[in-house]
Amino acid sequence: MYSFYIKPNEYLLSVSPIRGYYHTYYRGYKNVGNPDYLNILKNTYNSYPETVLNLATKELEAVLLEDLPQIPKLIGIDLLVVCVIPRAKAENVYSPTQLLFRSTVQKVIQNFPNYFIDGTKYIIRHTNTRTTHLSRKIPNYNNDGPDPYPGITKDTCYISSKVLDKDILLIDDIYTPGVNIAEDAINALLKKGAKSITFYCVGYTI
Repeated sequence: MYSFYIKPNEYLLSVSPIRGYYHTYYRGYKNVGNPDYLNILKNTYNSYPETVLNLATKELEAVLLEDLPQIPKLIGIDLLVVCVIPRAKAENVYSPTQLLFRSTVQKVIQNFPNYFIDGTKYIIRHTNTRTTHLSRKIPNYNNDGPDPYPGITKDTCYISSKVLDKDILLIDDIYTPGVNIAEDAINALLKKGAKSITFYCVGYTI
């Protein structure tokens, strides 16, 4: 696991950078060394068979079991509320097999009750936004909704009041510098009263 910092910008109005961690580089689907299981778990077109999804879930689970228990020790905070950045579309758009990233995070943290509180459904998207990893038009796929803008998380998501005064571990599958999805979500949590935010992603885009 590697560390980095997310710097304040127009999306993230923080006094100081946010500590982040990632497991590996994201190099693009089917490129050598890429964590392709993340793309499979997105299951954007609901087209993968159960056997393929199960294998991808196990790969993610192994990574999370390795990485997540290290984080409380590294940052010196004993108990963290785990939140997950929601997918781009409204929650009711997705089937359970398209929300496997979140459900796998939820499953893994239940192994560490002394470290983590389950807040995986503390951020729920209610309004569609544009899926940023789809850079071109896809036949029969309506990629509607706005591009990222400052405040998009607050405008398109329900955020639980239970984040108030809590130390949050915010998790996403892929962090891409310059897209500002994570930055905006962090800012929304801070505005909601979170005490501190630490960020973790599986893949860091290069």
